[in-house]
This record gives sequence, C-alpha cells and structure tokens, in this order.
Amino acid sequence: MNIRLLLFTSLFAFMVQQACACTNLLITRGATADGSCMVTYAADSHTRYGCIAFYPASVHPAGSLLTVREWGTNKYLGEIAQVPYTYSVVGNMNEHQVVIGESTWGGLASHRDPNGMVDYGSLMYICLQRARTAREAIEVFTSLANTYGYASSGESISFADPREVWFMDVIGKAPKIVNGVNVNKGVVWVAVKLPEGTISAHANQARIRRFPLDDPESCLYAPDVISHARETGLYQGPDSTFSFADTYGPADGATVRGCDARVWAFFNKYGAEDMTPYLPYALGKDLSRPLPLYVKAKERLTVKMVADMMRDHYEGTPMDMTLDIGAGGNDLPYRWRPMGFEVDGKKYINERAIATQQTGFWFVGQCRSWLPDQVGGIFWFGVDDAGTSPLTPIYTSSLEVSPHYALGQGASMLQYSPESMFWLCNRIAQFAYLRYNRIGAEVRKIIDRHENACLTEIPSVDRKAKELWEKDPQEARRFLTGYSLQSAADLFKRWQQLDIYLLVKYIDGNTKQQNPDGSFMHNAYSDSIPVGPVQEGYNQRWKEAVVKDTGNRLLEP
Repeated sequence: MNIRLLLFTSLFAFMVQQACACTNLLITRGATADGSCMVTYAADSHTRYGCIAFYPASVHPAGSLLTVREWGTNKYLGEIAQVPYTYSVVGNMNEHQVVIGESTWGGLASHRDPNGMVDYGSLMYICLQRARTAREAIEVFTSLANTYGYASSGESISFADPREVWFMDVIGKAPKIVNGVNVNKGVVWVAVKLPEGTISAHANQARIRRFPLDDPESCLYAPDVISHARETGLYQGPDSTFSFADTYGPADGATVRGCDARVWAFFNKYGAEDMTPYLPYALGKDLSRPLPLYVKAKERLTVKMVADMMRDHYEGTPMDMTLDIGAGGNDLPYRWRPMGFEVDGKKYINERAIATQQTGFWFVGQCRSWLPDQVGGIFWFGVDDAGTSPLTPIYTSSLEVSPHYALGQGASMLQYSPESMFWLCNRIAQFAYLRYNRIGAEVRKIIDRHENACLTEIPSVDRKAKELWEKDPQEARRFLTGYSLQSAADLFKRWQQLDIYLLVKYIDGNTKQQNPDGSFMHNAYSDSIPVGPVQEGYNQRWKEAVVKDTGNRLLEP
C-alpha cells in the first residue's frame, strides 16, 4: 500500500506542477428547471489554446484508417480502423445530443501502457463521431481502449444524452510486456448512471467506490475490474467490498484538498444534503468520510445557475479565496502557480477552485429530450477563465462554427490574433486581475446581461427551428447554423468594445466617473478632459498587512 500511495503521490505532484486539471458538473434531467440533461467541463491547462473542435458528418470508404494523435501534444500514436459513417461534432457534443467531458486523476503509475494507441482526449472525439447515446459512447470508449491499448492514465469521464447521465472512472491495466508488446492491454473501468433528480461532479480525483455488481441498467463495468486488482496484488477482499477509487486511484489529503474540494463546493451549494459534515474531508483533514458519488439536488437548476457554478471561487465557504492576504488589496480570487509553497520548513497549498486562470475552454452541454436532436442540443461555449468569459450558444446541428472560436485560424498559445476570442478574453481577464473587485465585478455584470439575454431568446429560436425541421430538417440546420454564427460574431464585437471601454475607464488604477447614460464625464471646459477620477485604493486587510510589514517606515510625519 505504501509503495502504491507513493507512486500515486508522485504522479499527482507532477499533475499539480503541470496544472492539467479539469472540473465537470453532471446534472440529471430531474434536477434541471427545464428537464434537460447537462454536463459542464473546464479544460484547464497552462498550454491549451481555447478553441472549438468541429467534425462534419462524413462517409468513409471501406478499409479507411483514422490517424490518432495525442490530445494536447499532437504526438502521433498510430492508426485505427475507421467506421463507414461518422456523425457531426461541435466541440464536445454531437448532432445526437451526446456530450462528453473529463478530468484526469492519474492513479497508479504502474497502470500505464507504454504502447497504447488511443488516449482519453482522442477517444472522446472518436466516441462523439460514432455514438448516438451515452451508453453507446461508453461502449465505443472501452472497446477501442481494449482493442488498441490505452495511452493515458486514470480519468473520470462524463457521458450524457437527452435522457441519461453517466459517470465513469477508468484506468489502464498493469502492462505485461513480452518481446516489446503489451499482452495485457486494455482498461479496467466502472460507469454509473446517475439517478433522476441527482447531481454529481468530478475534479481530478477517482470517485466511484463500491458499486452494484448485478444492475446492468444503472451500472456497467469491466468484467475483470476486480480480478485484475487481485492479480496485481492491489486487493484481496470479497467482491462486495471492492472500491474502484480506493484501489486504482487512492486519495491523500493534498489530492482531496486540491480536487474533491471542488466537488464539495457544488454539493454544498446545490445539494439537498447538509454538506457540513463532509467539510473536514474537503479540507483534506479527515478522509474517513468521503463525499458521496452523487446527491439529490435541493432545487431545479437552470443553465445560468450551472454556468455560474463554473465561476465559483469557494465564495461563502471556509475556502473563500478572497478572504486572506493572498487575494491582495483588490480581492483577487486567484493564486498563481505553483500551487504549493514552503515557509519555515512547512509545506502549504493554495486553494484550487472550479474557476481558474489557466482554462483553455469551458462549456455547458445541454441535451433536451422534448425536441428533435437537430434542434435540442445546445453547446454553450466559452474560452479562457470562466470567471471573466461569456458563453455563446451553439446548436449542435450547426454546419460550421465561428472563425473567432475555430481551430486553425492562425492563432495558438504561441501566436496572438486580434480575431481570436481566446486572446480577446485573455486581454480582458489579465486586466481584470489587476483590480478584480472593480473590473472583474463589472465584467461579470456584463456577462450576466449577455447570457440572460441569450437564454431569453432561445425559446423563440427553438420554435422557429422546429417549424422548419418539420418541413425540411436541412433548412432547420441552416437556420440554426446562421443563428449560432451570428451570436458568436455579435458577442465578439461586443467584447472588442468592452476591451476598449475597460482600458479607458480603469487606466492607471483610477476609475473615470460616468454619466447616467454610461458616457464618461468631462470637465466644464473641454469634452476631451475628464473630471477627476475616483481612486478606491486597497481594502483594509491589505492596508493592515502593509503596516505590519513596514512598521513605522510609512507612518505619516
């Protein structure tokens, strides 16, 4: 056990350093205000450029091969057999309203196939191109990993369609190399269907512990998930007490504090169960009472409520990131990496909230069973930090995606483009970080107005699209494509204007005064010279910390 924990801890330390860590929220249709299923995802990585994937539906000749490259690095992994027909995919959601998200938890370093040909990221998009339901996607994911070898570490995967939401934990088998070939390739895994009315989440920590062994309607698993643990010396008890997470992805205080604490925040805000007794676990101080896999929702959640949860910084909890001196003089709810630091020989760790600065892209996938698939799927998509970036609605039957969000438009993490929404959102975020309690708060108000306006107009778009679909499904797709493209274009223009407005208003740490109509106030002699700006300065906690640090040096004579 000690060796196993050491291997896991070493891998987690690497993950923390790289900060390739993501968060998913899962909401069943019985827990939503409109009866849709929802999955969220924040792709958090310091090297990931935020853009949207797009794969049009295609027909493939017999014998075609699909080249697989590792998601995130573009490393060539190999080629696998292509299927005759693939479905259209917009982002992490396809034309049949199947949506997939993930978070990496690593697990045992001993369970990594050096010759694996399909990694978790590639598998997600391959599944979306081949599956019509969440169950089908699970089958595609696991069968391809077993056939070609799994090229990733431990993952939690979210699968949803208009009727079902599934939570899967998966890790590769311990490889057995004979003449350079892994003769023990494949994955061990468990997938649980969430009961109606429940919510769940995963955030870089394996979460499925005990699971039903005789309920294929609500639980699927690899036939050797327990026997493989016995064969590798990880577990010796009876089947009835086997825990996937404790065996293949054991937690420690640091992993819980940096990972499961985010799940606790979601459950604490929207779960019907009192989460106070689980707070010691979330803080990583007492692991004897781990979080449940899912909880009943205390109210029916809207798209906006779910989106705003992705903007959480532990506000209103003991981990609130704005309440200590690390937030600076302007209540900044972010901590720059690395997460850990040392003082006087003691090791400390900064909080890691759902919203984080290194997000590449994020989304809320909404699957709606009462509408045809070509109308029902909406992929609410954003790029960069969720706390300062807006979502744009993209219908998943769209025939193309906005060039401001698309891959291959001349922009990357190494190449700036003035036409890239990712870079535009980063410009605004970087500025907001300077005075988050002022600039960040104003950006958030503007985001709220935009998203609420989109949600207000969606029902009329749905009605128009459904009328067209009943006459000509292809015409409906063209209409929804046009709406999605125009929405993205309009938002990009508004965000360009916001970028300029914020610079003019908040330059040099000042705040220009404004008239009731929003225009800037000028003095009595010139319409190009402003009246004296407002200078809010720093919060009291910051002032007191400065005095403590400087003693009498700054004392006014």
